[in-house]
Amino acid sequence: MRAEHDRGLLGRLLGRDPALHAYELGDLDDFFWPYTSWFRRGGQVALLYHGAVPPTLLALAGPGGRAELAGLLTDLTPVLPARLHAHLSPGLVAAVGGGFDVGGGVGHVKMALTDRARLAGVVAEGRPLTVADLPELRGLYAAAYPGNWFDARMLDTGRYVGVRRGGALVAVAGVHVYSPTWQVAALGNVTTHPGFRGRGLGAAVVAALCGRLVGEVEHVTLNVRGDNVAALRLYRGLGFTVVAEYGEYTLTARLG
Repeated sequence: MRAEHDRGLLGRLLGRDPALHAYELGDLDDFFWPYTSWFRRGGQVALLYHGAVPPTLLALAGPGGRAELAGLLTDLTPVLPARLHAHLSPGLVAAVGGGFDVGGGVGHVKMALTDRARLAGVVAEGRPLTVADLPELRGLYAAAYPGNWFDARMLDTGRYVGVRRGGALVAVAGVHVYSPTWQVAALGNVTTHPGFRGRGLGAAVVAALCGRLVGEVEHVTLNVRGDNVAALRLYRGLGFTVVAEYGEYTLTARLG
C-alpha cells in the first residue's frame, strides 16, 4: 500500500470504469481535492473523503480487482479514522472487519445514463438554483429529504435545478459530483415535496438537469438504494441502467 498523490495516475486508473468511479473521478477536481486522501495497491485505489462528518471511505472494484483491493483495505485498516462511513464493493467488508465493528450494510446500486434518447420522451421542467435559493432549498430538504447529505458549495456549479408551484420550491435535482475535466457527473439530492408527489415532477426536474449535463460530460451517473423501487423505476424511465452494486456501511473501531 502507498499513499498516492499523482492525480494523472489516479485519473487513468479510475477512468478504466468511469461509471463505477464517478465520485472518485470528480473528487480529483480542485473543488474536492483538498478534502481527499488516496491510497493505491497495484491498479486498485481507495479514497478517504474528509469533507463529511464522519469521513467516507470509497473502495470499489469490478470482480477482477476485488482481491487486490481487499489487500489494500487490510493494510489500510490500522490508519483509518475511528469512525467512518464506507462504500464497498461486494465481498470487501471482510477486509475491514478485523479492526472495525460493521453496521448498516444497506445495498445500493450505481446507475449510468445509457439511453439518452429516453430523455426526449419526458417533458423537462426546472430552472437553475443559486445561493440565493439556499434557505428555501434547505427547507425543502427538511420537509422532503431529512438526513440527506448536502454540500451547499455545489450550488456554485450551477447544476442544481428546481421546480416551483405557486412561487414555492417543490422539486429539485442536483449533483454530488460535477467535473467537465474528468467528464463525469453524479446526480444527488433529488426530491419532491410530499404534497406534490405523484405528479411527475421528479422525472421532469431530473430530465431538465440531465438535459444540461449530457452536453457537458460523457458520463452521467447516480447512486440509489437497491430497494427504492419508485426511484429505480423513475431513473430507468429516463434511460439509466444499473452498472454496479455496492454496500454502504458504518465502521466503528474496536476498542482494545
